[in-house]
Amino acid sequence: MSGPLQFQAHLTRQGFTLDVDLVLPGRGITALFGHSGCGKTTCLRVLAGLERQARARVAIGDRVWQDSRQGVFLPVHRRAVGVVFQEASLFDHLTVAGNLRFGHDRTPAGERRHGWDHGLDLLGIRHLLARRPHELSGGERQRVAIARALAASPHVLLMDEPLAGLDAARKTEILPWLEQMHARLDIPVVYVTHSIDEVARLADHLVVLEQGRVRAQGPVAALMARSDLPLAQGDQAAALVEAVVGAPFDDPSLCQLHFDGGTLLAPHALGTPPATGTRMRVRIQARDVSLSLQPPAQSSILNALPARVVAVTDDVPGQVLVSLHLGPADAGTRLLSRITRLSCERLGIAPDCRLYAQIKGVAMMR
Repeated sequence: MSGPLQFQAHLTRQGFTLDVDLVLPGRGITALFGHSGCGKTTCLRVLAGLERQARARVAIGDRVWQDSRQGVFLPVHRRAVGVVFQEASLFDHLTVAGNLRFGHDRTPAGERRHGWDHGLDLLGIRHLLARRPHELSGGERQRVAIARALAASPHVLLMDEPLAGLDAARKTEILPWLEQMHARLDIPVVYVTHSIDEVARLADHLVVLEQGRVRAQGPVAALMARSDLPLAQGDQAAALVEAVVGAPFDDPSLCQLHFDGGTLLAPHALGTPPATGTRMRVRIQARDVSLSLQPPAQSSILNALPARVVAVTDDVPGQVLVSLHLGPADAGTRLLSRITRLSCERLGIAPDCRLYAQIKGVAMMR
């Protein structure tokens, strides 16, 4: 583990000012999320050493790469960072193996922590070594680009919307590999995205940027359930639940998921159910949570859990977003429910109201 990533930066351009002060986890994926122009990519450029004019401090553990007050500035080639952009930017005249060796060879021998082939199995590209970039799919090129960045033994991996240029099929192809990478890397990854789906599937820590400043930061599950943040706006609003797989259920097509708030029954798309004790991340869309004042009876909905209303906020015209708390007051889990304003008024739903959350859809992620 490299240690926490300390990042403070102030940079002014015409019509825009970046002003952030962050301490990011030393392992796992931190997502920088926000609308276009909020400063996500600028943050990556400062981290990489591409914005010399920024007043900044960048340190990973006890390694200081930039400290404007102390006159310290290491240029990009002296920072142990791997960078992956929207475009793979592979060398067309080299094979996949040649591209990976280039990333490895640019790192001084004394700073290499692993071989050039470190990312082969991690990203499933061993069978591609003899191919050239034009022989690869878009998803394969991005996996090779990530492996080339890892071959340089970085202390931090920076990823600037790496899936933005891929179609839906290629994104579906590469996301499982990114999930595996997340579980096995021991360095911090800073991942820029405007996709809520990528945040839900990949991120551990989340930073929400707005007009160059930090609107909120913290564990991704806590921030996704906040109705005051932009992640809860629109049709993709959802909550994340960290759960543990329970004992096998009577119906082998379903598995039990225990969490701080109750137990869910969820279908699994795997050939065999996940093993008892496996930790899973579950995504529950706000549109898939309906509300009832009474325990549901004779319903096709498998999951109906007691809940307390935390807040009711305006959403799109004619609808409201209801923030819910499940489980004990000192722990528990937050959910979101999107219902019509008419239903909210007819049921008298307001803060501290006790009711039942009927969960129509549960998606197991990782």
